[in-house]
Amino acid sequence: MSGSLQVTLKQQQQQHQHVEKQQQQLHFESSYYLSTKSSVSQKSFSTYKTSSHRVKTAVKTEKGQEVVKLSPLPTRAKRTYLAMDTDKEIIGYVVPVFRANHEVVRGLMEAREEDVTEEGINYVAMRNLFVREAREAMDVKVEKKTRTKQVRESAERLQLGRTMDEWSEFRKKMNPDSLTHPPEFIVKPRGQTVWEGKTVKLHCTVAGWPKPRMAWYKNNVLIDAKAHPEKYTAESNYNMHSLEIKNCDFLDTAKYHVSALNVKGEASSVANIVIKSRYLSLFFHILFPPSLPEHGVTFETTIIDKFEVAFGREGETMSLGCTVIIYPTVKKYQPEVVWYRNSVPLKPSKWVHTHWSGERATLTLIHLNKEDEGMYTLRINTKSGFDSYSAYVFVRDADVEVEGVPVAPLDVRCHDANKDYVVVTWKQPAVEGSSSILGYYIDRCEVGTHHWAQCNDTPVKYARFPVTGLVEGRSYIFRVRALNKAGVSRPSRVSEAVVAMDPSDRARLRAGPSAPWTGMIKFTEEDSTVGVVPGEPTDVVVTEATKSYVVLAWKPPVQRGHEGVMYYIEKCMSGTDTWQRVNTGMPVKSPRFALFDLAEGKSYSFRVRCCNSAGVGEPSESTGDITVGDKLDLPSAPGNPVATRNTDTSVVVFWAASKDVKHLAGYYIECSVVGTDDWVPCNNKPVKQTRFVCHGLTTGANLVFRVKAVNAAGYSQSSSNSDAVVVQAAICDLSSLTTAIPGKPSGVTLLEAVKDYMVLGWTAPANNGGADVRGYFVDYRTVKGGVVGKWHELNHQALTTTSYKAENLKENVFYQFQVRAMNMAGVSKASLPSAALECKEWTITVPGAPVGLHVLEVRDTSVVVLWEPPVFNGRTPVNGYYLDIKEASAGSDGWKAVHEKANKMKYMKVTGLKAGTSYVFHVRAQNLAGVGKPSAALGPILAQTRPGTKEIYVDVDDNGVISMIFECSEMKEGSEFVWSKNYQAITDTSRLTIISEKGNPSLEDLGTFSCVVTNTDGISSSYTLTEEGLKRLLDISHEHKFPVIPFKSQMAMDLLEKGRVRFWTQLEKYTSDCQVEYVFNDVIITQGKKYTMNFDKSTGIIEMFMDSLEVTDEGTFTFNLVDGKAKGTTSLVLIGDEFRELQKKSEFARAEWVRKQGPHFVEYLDFTVTPACDVLLKCKIGNVKRETEIIWSKDAIEIAEDDEDSQKIEMKDGELTFNIGKISKQDAGVYEVFLRDERGKDKSTFNLTDAGKVSLMNFSAARFTKIYSIKNQLFPATIFQSMRTLALLDVCVPCLFIRDGKIAASERVKSGVTGEQLWLKINEPTEKDKGKYTMDVFDGKDGVKRVFDLSGKDRARVVGGLPDVVAIQEGKSLNLTGNVWGEPQPEVCWMKNDRELLSDDRYKLKFEAGKFASITIASVTTADSGKYALVVKNKYGTEAGEFTVKLLVSMPKLLLCSVCSVCMCVMYVLSASCKCKSPQLFVKQEERVNRDDV
Repeated sequence: MSGSLQVTLKQQQQQHQHVEKQQQQLHFESSYYLSTKSSVSQKSFSTYKTSSHRVKTAVKTEKGQEVVKLSPLPTRAKRTYLAMDTDKEIIGYVVPVFRANHEVVRGLMEAREEDVTEEGINYVAMRNLFVREAREAMDVKVEKKTRTKQVRESAERLQLGRTMDEWSEFRKKMNPDSLTHPPEFIVKPRGQTVWEGKTVKLHCTVAGWPKPRMAWYKNNVLIDAKAHPEKYTAESNYNMHSLEIKNCDFLDTAKYHVSALNVKGEASSVANIVIKSRYLSLFFHILFPPSLPEHGVTFETTIIDKFEVAFGREGETMSLGCTVIIYPTVKKYQPEVVWYRNSVPLKPSKWVHTHWSGERATLTLIHLNKEDEGMYTLRINTKSGFDSYSAYVFVRDADVEVEGVPVAPLDVRCHDANKDYVVVTWKQPAVEGSSSILGYYIDRCEVGTHHWAQCNDTPVKYARFPVTGLVEGRSYIFRVRALNKAGVSRPSRVSEAVVAMDPSDRARLRAGPSAPWTGMIKFTEEDSTVGVVPGEPTDVVVTEATKSYVVLAWKPPVQRGHEGVMYYIEKCMSGTDTWQRVNTGMPVKSPRFALFDLAEGKSYSFRVRCCNSAGVGEPSESTGDITVGDKLDLPSAPGNPVATRNTDTSVVVFWAASKDVKHLAGYYIECSVVGTDDWVPCNNKPVKQTRFVCHGLTTGANLVFRVKAVNAAGYSQSSSNSDAVVVQAAICDLSSLTTAIPGKPSGVTLLEAVKDYMVLGWTAPANNGGADVRGYFVDYRTVKGGVVGKWHELNHQALTTTSYKAENLKENVFYQFQVRAMNMAGVSKASLPSAALECKEWTITVPGAPVGLHVLEVRDTSVVVLWEPPVFNGRTPVNGYYLDIKEASAGSDGWKAVHEKANKMKYMKVTGLKAGTSYVFHVRAQNLAGVGKPSAALGPILAQTRPGTKEIYVDVDDNGVISMIFECSEMKEGSEFVWSKNYQAITDTSRLTIISEKGNPSLEDLGTFSCVVTNTDGISSSYTLTEEGLKRLLDISHEHKFPVIPFKSQMAMDLLEKGRVRFWTQLEKYTSDCQVEYVFNDVIITQGKKYTMNFDKSTGIIEMFMDSLEVTDEGTFTFNLVDGKAKGTTSLVLIGDEFRELQKKSEFARAEWVRKQGPHFVEYLDFTVTPACDVLLKCKIGNVKRETEIIWSKDAIEIAEDDEDSQKIEMKDGELTFNIGKISKQDAGVYEVFLRDERGKDKSTFNLTDAGKVSLMNFSAARFTKIYSIKNQLFPATIFQSMRTLALLDVCVPCLFIRDGKIAASERVKSGVTGEQLWLKINEPTEKDKGKYTMDVFDGKDGVKRVFDLSGKDRARVVGGLPDVVAIQEGKSLNLTGNVWGEPQPEVCWMKNDRELLSDDRYKLKFEAGKFASITIASVTTADSGKYALVVKNKYGTEAGEFTVKLLVSMPKLLLCSVCSVCMCVMYVLSASCKCKSPQLFVKQEERVNRDDV
């Protein structure tokens, strides 16, 4: 027995050593993954269990004692810890750490629970299963093997080896390309419904390599088949997998998910299992017979308060909601509420919020983006079924910050993420802005930060960009901005966060129902490949190629070790053998790489090398020559769009898909109003279907549509424009009418008969069904011997008239006919059959009866009757018609003709009707043979004007367009205005266009214009255009078409400072859109250095400035104005002498301005005569400074300061004076004054030579007659005013005093001359001395008279006592008295700085004896400085005596006397004097001091 056991152990040891040698040649890195058949079989453990214990045996010693000994300890074989499934595939390692009982393991696991919390509940379930199997493995049982059993096991091991070989061959056959493939469901599990107690089995077939691991879920909870073998059985045989559910009950009703996972990815599928209960079905069937058996009640769902088509704008928040009523109400039962966008379920996120209150379902979209545009569907799922409602949500672009920039791109997504690489894609926006999009910028931001970094320096045109340089393990979000010539758009909505990591790691970490295993446990033993240079990559291909970049992809090498590998990329330009490494700085970790900065159109080859810590491997095979350029072409233009009416605010657009387009992102639809070129997008998110409903349109707008396709390469060319469509409902609303189809036609009669055809006529139905009759269908049948045949159709196309020529009939055969009418709602019932009509040729000569009688423009006293000519004309053509009328109540004898002569027209207006009376009409046709029979009667027609009826009127708009306007308040859906001229349809479309748009009618348009409104009860009107009325309309049109802008003043010219010239005009009436064009000699001029323009639209003043006038500026200046249609022109001609004179003035004005920039003369040197008859030369100067030099000269000889004449020079308040005194011959000469400093100089000259003397004498003679002052009171004083005059060049002038005659000298009245005074003295004047006195001065040739009124009446005056300037020291008192004169006595007031003073403690004002006015200021301060005035007033006049009060401040100066040269320090210059009594003091620094300076 022991021998057999030893043999067995030895064989097992050899077998294990053999397996170890095989396993050392391969490296396995896998994860332990549990499923129903993927755990370690118990048999694989049993071998180790039995071989790991020694067997007790009984042995006799030499003494004969029997002792128990253990069998020899065999050499332990090293365990491989390989786990195999039922298909004998090595699936992972068995971890021996779990060699403990269940409690120990559980405690160990619970202690480490915090470390693996993130692995999720699925990992915990898998862990517990693993622990249980480990525990089962540790329950070691001792088993004795017989020889037979040992041989059998040996045979089984041999069979196992053969099975492994077969499995290897099978794997090669199943995976011929030796590549890994993600899981893919070939056959998905199907949902089932079974009765309670039955068994359900779900099947599926999954492909993929490595072989996917399978897991089953019930309502997202992992199914542990081993834990519940009585309930579940899970099997996996090759690629077929199944789950068996035994003894089903009602609780097994659920959603069952199956998930497949391998290193390449994952896939999942779902099936619904419904278990019916016989007991519950019977119970509820009794209570609720029509109910479903599983719940016993049928839920009826009604959705009310539905959300309509919605329009939002980016950045706004929008809520959609519906009220849901579920009947009957079951306590605690809630339906499943699901929201969809474009058939994709929406999940709650920071952008999407859903709410269900029990009655109302609400979806809130936070911060709308264009990605949110689409068809939104609310689906209410109950056990009895579901109900749904859908409506479209449009999201318009937010307003751009800069005019003309594109709007933001949309739908930014991340693809093909790796350790340091991700591909970002997006969709182009619907609006490119004012110019085409030049490219896009991609920004990235690491999650958790707010710093955005731009990924590309140069904008890319492709809507796809590979982003490199990511940090492994970090998460990123991306956004995109568009660029055109106007600027950069706002950024798009950020993408979902993506982690930079290996795709296989991402697949293992991804959790959810579709990925039951959220993590992967890796067991790594010592790897023999560590320290080995990796092999070469394989399958290097170019996955993307554009003008901007090329993307390479490859497969990692088979031999790479656990430390991983990185890659170097090399390129070689075509035609060379030089390989250049691209990423010299840092190798990449991902098997993807994007190469930039390649020359467009050049060809390159690429290869990849692997590297690790051991070194750089051999290069891969070259990709071959790759030409840099776009592999993806722009999509072709879509087919012609077709637009059809839908609702009052929407239009349905169809189009043909673009041909041979790759990676289509969708289509954008645009619309434009007919006649404009402004295209507006209808959708802001591309749609892939070729049908789209454009909502939000303006009712009645006439629009055209076009479509363009878009893919990653860009936009296609726009399709051709669709036919124009008017935005209105597709059909009229006929719900208010009793019937939608028209009534039956009537009166089918024979109009003409020939051998093989007959012409039929009938009357239109009285009821058109609410819509115009569009046509008729005629049926016929034969009649033989009273037996009728079957009805047959005569026409397959609808007839538009009420007559028809039935051809291909048989002669002498009787026929019956019936007619049906058709409108937009359908075809009416057939009319009554006609009488049996024989097809036999007529032989009559007169014409047949006219047809198609109808009326228009029914009014109280008139009506218009229209008809069509007869089908049968007789022997000769019809040459006229007769219209007959009768009242409806009259008999057949009541017919009377409306007119005497034949009417050649096919219409007639009947007047003179009685309001409220009904009439009947018929018409007869006439030819040369005579008058035919009358037509069928038309009527009765009630002569009554419909309420609200309006007539056509003519209007001329602002553009001069003459329009005929007809308004109708009773229009329905589908109603149209149909215009006619002389009651015939206008077929000349060119004339129609001119009349309705261009407003240029001519004599050809004279006539009667009528308008009929379709789909109404005959609403119509007409207007007769006469030649006189046409001329009047044309005159009004011309005024409107060519309006003139009125001017308040025509163009004028002003000369400004600096010699600038201003041209200006002012408008009287204008709008804010008025534009001005400035023209000089027919050349448009613009603003610049020479011209400055301004248009003040608040005042209507238009100005143009010129800095100077040059010789080339001679010509015509014009302002051309345009204000909408109105125009205006104003001009100013500057040529010849007028221009040269203006040029001189301009140059002079500019020179004057330049002169005035420095010291200059405000008033040039001139003379004046003082009351004392002194001659003063004076001038005013301006812009002078202390440094300005003022030089006087006489006869070119400067007057120096030490000259005697220098004492005659004074300057006060900017006025220079030279007091010549009593003029004599010695004063003759040329006087000049010079001003100069660093800013400039100026000069003034006065000529007092012979010519100057004459001028001065004339002035003095005139000045002689003026009285300057009255020194004393006239009455009772005895002194008359004395006068002083000049000694005019030593010539004596006689003088006479006259009062009612010459005054003779006496004792009381004396006159004479004293010195230079003429005087008249009256002693003791009396009342008799009052009167007018005349002074007559003459020299024998010329004379001057002066009259004095001494009647006692005189105006108020200030005659003396007040100085011009008062300079007073601060703190002193000031008292001034002014002498006042006037009869009657004047009123007196004092003013300071133009404000009246009142007597108070500070200012004491007095007026004494009617002639002395005084003011006293105590203790003068700086506030008392200013201008004062004594104002006197009586009824004969007003006068003011002004003076200035100046306050002296302390200004100590060191002065030098000019006589004795004594220096003194004085406080006030005016009070300073030398001991020598000299008034001439000079500052020691030789600066002149005078009173004005102080």
